[in-house]
Amino acid sequence: MNRDSLKEYQEKRDFGRTPEPAGKKAGASPAPIFVIQKHAASHLHYDFRLEVDGVLKSWAIPKGPSTNPKDKRLAVPTEDHPLEYADFEGVIPAGEYGGGTVMVWDTGPYRNLTEKNGAAIHLAEAVAHGHLKVWLEGRKLKGGYALTRFRTGKDESWLLVKADDAEADATRNPVADEPRSALTGRTIEEIAAAG
Repeated sequence: MNRDSLKEYQEKRDFGRTPEPAGKKAGASPAPIFVIQKHAASHLHYDFRLEVDGVLKSWAIPKGPSTNPKDKRLAVPTEDHPLEYADFEGVIPAGEYGGGTVMVWDTGPYRNLTEKNGAAIHLAEAVAHGHLKVWLEGRKLKGGYALTRFRTGKDESWLLVKADDAEADATRNPVADEPRSALTGRTIEEIAAAG
């Protein structure tokens, strides 16, 4: 794990106040994982995270992921998170960075599908170049998804789009219809009430 990639994450948080993991464990998952966390902060959004080189590369998706290939979801990059964050559910105290309730909305392994000229590209390189494709094997989301950077600089933005494959479903609305945690079965309101 590149400890420097977690520096921004660690500098933004007071681990004496927030229950979030500090990110001290090294290592990697047997198979790379993804997690999508529903985050009721100042604005409700979904954090899409992919394990890359021992950390979770992260994007905030204001509207949440879609299973409709025609939907283009804005994805705003955020700081890398530690792998331990993949299991984090709880309440970040008010006044702390990201204050609000966090729920593991979906999780599972993923496969890197990114290629250039028929050759596989490491996901870290794909992220640096601004385009990647992955196959998710989540509890709620399955199939191919692409993340593409369309604006760089201070306000860097990406788009998350579902691939038009057998797992695509334009009639399904997983964000609205599947509100419970993939880990605990709780709603975000139940997690908030438990503190």
